[in-house]
Amino acid sequence: VQLQASGGGLVQAGGSLRLSCAASGRTFSSYAMGWYRQAPGKQRELVADITRRSIANYADSVKGRFTISRENPKNTVYLQMNSLKPGDTAVYYCKADYAGSTYWGQGTQVTVSS
Repeated sequence: VQLQASGGGLVQAGGSLRLSCAASGRTFSSYAMGWYRQAPGKQRELVADITRRSIANYADSVKGRFTISRENPKNTVYLQMNSLKPGDTAVYYCKADYAGSTYWGQGTQVTVSS
């Protein structure tokens, strides 16, 4: 499984971004997908994840602001990020879990200026 994340950038506080993660493979609907982030000097942390049946789970810090979704025909998972804060600044990674294995994308930088 190969994952390609995109959509990061520089945005002012209060703004929005949508991240995308395109996955390879013909069994995307069977992947559990997630978005994680890692800020400088901090550990990687879960932002949101979504099951094969599109049940979503969010970190408390992003609830009500971020939305994870998946579009199986396009092999893509999205992270819509609204009301961004400087504390959301990090490299965002997508992750896939399938058949007992975990796969990571390369990361996309999100920078929120105050």
